[in-house]
Amino acid sequence: MAKQMLFVYNPRAGKAQIRSNLLDIIDIFVKAGYEVTAYPTQAPGDAVKAVQERRAGYDMVVCSGGDGTLDEVVTGMMKSEERLPVGYVPAGSTNDFANSLKIPKNMLLAADVVVNGRTFACDVGKFNNGIFIYVAAFGIFTDVSYGTPQDTKNVLGHAAYLIEGVKRLPAVRAYPLKITCNDEVIEGEFLYGMVTNSHSVGGFRGITGQNVALDDGVFEVTLIRKPTNPLDINNIIRALVDKRVKSEHIYTFTTRKLKVESEDPVAWTLDGEFGGEHQAVVIESWHQALAIRVPQEMG
Repeated sequence: MAKQMLFVYNPRAGKAQIRSNLLDIIDIFVKAGYEVTAYPTQAPGDAVKAVQERRAGYDMVVCSGGDGTLDEVVTGMMKSEERLPVGYVPAGSTNDFANSLKIPKNMLLAADVVVNGRTFACDVGKFNNGIFIYVAAFGIFTDVSYGTPQDTKNVLGHAAYLIEGVKRLPAVRAYPLKITCNDEVIEGEFLYGMVTNSHSVGGFRGITGQNVALDDGVFEVTLIRKPTNPLDINNIIRALVDKRVKSEHIYTFTTRKLKVESEDPVAWTLDGEFGGEHQAVVIESWHQALAIRVPQEMG
């Protein structure tokens, strides 16, 4: 009897590139012994519903789209009673998480990884009652990152891009926050914060730090405090460009759990999508909660 696969895909992701690859992708799955049920999403939230309300009997759920589509599929899986392995065929413009997992950009090679790769137990982030896969962020850079063309990112590199953001600092809103984690409390006005489980964010590699593991149960946290004078701004820029330079305005640490509180609502992005405005957020690592297909050679 054939194995059963639910294949959820976003037909509009990444300039609709799946349209020219769809039949070949399904052919790869069928040749590997799967009977495929294809579900093209029509609107935001469709993938969550499709996965959470799927009928019994599937052996695997595979998705194709950008990080937002993957986020929805994983959310649906985490809300399901039966959690199945998830396969991912990237079709978006950024695909940070796929890059971290060494899943190929080529859609047919990625489809081959789904059926011939191995299953990796990956951490998932809890964000109040919701979930995220690789980044929860607020502040200055979150609105720019996903609107910057990849060609520009490739030319500038993440440091130059961050510098462009820092140049706008005097006009940028800072959020008075109380951050509790690791039995410590950090208070102050912050321009930016990100909680990550990824090697890249917004297409920029290395921005989350060194020695990042996706299954160690901890997040990498970066916070940038509001500068008070031009000298502070220069110091922040130097620290962003050269990791060896330390700035008292930049906090970096790892944690399993943290709480962020503010008097006014703060807008967050989760995996590049709007995550709502919140005055209190509890973020927690769900250790090795997601079974995802990766290349055999992934470290």
